[in-house]
Amino acid sequence: MPKFRFFPNRMEDYSAHADVSVDKERWLSRIKSLIAEILEYIRGEKSTDGGLYVGSIGVAYMLCYASEFEPLHDRKMVYLNEASDVYKFNRNYFDRHRPRDSDRTSFVLGEAGLNAVGLYLGSMTKNKSLVSANLDQYLSLHKTFLHLNMRCGSDELFVGRAGYLCGIYFIKNILGNQEKLDTMFELNQGIDDIILAMIRSGRSLAAKIRSPTPLMYSYYDTLYLGAAHGLSSILQMALQHKTFIEKHPMEAAWVKDSVDWLLTIQQPNGNFAPAMDELSSPRSEKDELVHWCHGAPGVIYLLARAYLIWKEEKYLNACLKCGECVWQKGLLNKGPGICHGIAGNGYVFLLLYRLTQDKKHLYRATQFANFMLTDEFQSKARTPDNPYSLYEGMAGTVCFLIDLLQPEKAAFPFFNVFDDD
Repeated sequence: MPKFRFFPNRMEDYSAHADVSVDKERWLSRIKSLIAEILEYIRGEKSTDGGLYVGSIGVAYMLCYASEFEPLHDRKMVYLNEASDVYKFNRNYFDRHRPRDSDRTSFVLGEAGLNAVGLYLGSMTKNKSLVSANLDQYLSLHKTFLHLNMRCGSDELFVGRAGYLCGIYFIKNILGNQEKLDTMFELNQGIDDIILAMIRSGRSLAAKIRSPTPLMYSYYDTLYLGAAHGLSSILQMALQHKTFIEKHPMEAAWVKDSVDWLLTIQQPNGNFAPAMDELSSPRSEKDELVHWCHGAPGVIYLLARAYLIWKEEKYLNACLKCGECVWQKGLLNKGPGICHGIAGNGYVFLLLYRLTQDKKHLYRATQFANFMLTDEFQSKARTPDNPYSLYEGMAGTVCFLIDLLQPEKAAFPFFNVFDDD
């Protein structure tokens, strides 16, 4: 028998019109125990490598997020103090070892992500100087992203323009429309300029390779389509700035045509190929990727944003197909994380619940959380390389479980499609 990337889903599905009960006390207890385990680890070992993705600064983000959750307010200062220790450790490292430009500008993997978390921490602790210092450092990078060919992956989410925009939207959500943003940096125009550079880059490559879509991007010579490095998250970050779509109709049309092209390649089971070369040579069922990083669980955020912007049912229908795929194949054996684990796929159902208010999706999210407690998962799932991290490990799982208890505002970290910028 071939080994599949996912556990078979033997769980009972939602019955129409049934009530959905989320055991808040049970999950709150689980959240507290997971955070305690993470803190025990992080006090002994803090990594400066891997940024938000697998580094300790991703854990600091989770601690800030947990401190905002009202049922955990009795531990708020403990979590914020621990996050502050992690932030200072990473900041001291970067101050002593000035990184390469690529490490400074990367949001998911580098110092830009550290600046975003530092600003978040400063906002949570009402430390205005920490907010100001990190805001200045983050915004000082924006001109770097206006150069058309910065480096390999100049547009993608981890190291390129899409990631930088992702951080900007996160920062704006934290700070709101404070006057400080307007006086220090013409932020909206800066976002427009970066999106225009991103679109020029996509147009150039699309023309060069005769792409079937108006915009296309590559990362290490691979034409990725998923959220981690590919087309979907790049388009999503363009759509996140609603005023850009309104002010630039020609560019908006190119974005929309590219989104519509993605609809044409959605597989019958609802999934998406990880890259262009796999359209002609698709993976076998056992090797199919149903991950946030590659596949339907990441592309769905673009489709959801497109639905919120253009209000066309075809985007919502495509989102629902993604959800069916995740329900069938989303119990991943790679672990509990949000990048390529069960918590990340559980977030798909929380997104669909916010889009539709259909209790079926909240039920499915709860079932994915339940599965992570089963003996089958505990004994057979792979232990991630970075088991306490935000994207691969328990820190991301904590974020998912917190959002399971507040589904009306649940959002995959840094991917809140409901925020209008």
